[in-house]
Amino acid sequence: MKPVPQATSLRKAPVQRRSAERLTRILDACADLLDEVGYDELSTRAVAARAGVPIGSVYRFFGNKRQMADALAQRNLERYTERVAERLKDAPKGDWRAAMDAVLDEYLAMKRTAPGFSLVDFGNQIPVGARSEPNRRVADRLTDLLSGYIGRTPDEDLRRTFLVAVETADTLVHLSFRMDPEGDETIIAETRELLQAYLARVLD
Repeated sequence: MKPVPQATSLRKAPVQRRSAERLTRILDACADLLDEVGYDELSTRAVAARAGVPIGSVYRFFGNKRQMADALAQRNLERYTERVAERLKDAPKGDWRAAMDAVLDEYLAMKRTAPGFSLVDFGNQIPVGARSEPNRRVADRLTDLLSGYIGRTPDEDLRRTFLVAVETADTLVHLSFRMDPEGDETIIAETRELLQAYLARVLD
């Protein structure tokens, strides 16, 4: 089973540095406005004004706000993957528990601090990713990232295992943040315990 290809919502990919910097400003503005006004009140015109770019610059990259939110979800996944990889750089090779802690801890950190993440995360909160299920996209990315680290082949069984873990963590973490704006620590602790028990059965 091959990983789900990463969707792209860009009408036109930036080539020059100046264009890439403009795209970054647009996505940063989108993230900030999501926190301030929510998805329903988000508009391409407001994003352009916040980013300090002409409205045409937004439409050069995106046809509508849904595509813009999807691109933000994709950027979140890239940044999340980088954070997990950085966290594991000095961790003992083969320790799947350290890998699981890194995966959960970095997700919680982004939930608490990354602008716009509470509304978009990787595409789960609003229906932005039409071409692939967000949790499958996350699970496939983590399988590719972690399989070598834990000494396992990234086969269909491992992908299914990580998909179940991601779906479980996603549901329980969202529950914890509904209970407490910073994430209910009791539910987070039980999530960690549940994931360890499930993964131990498969990975030990």
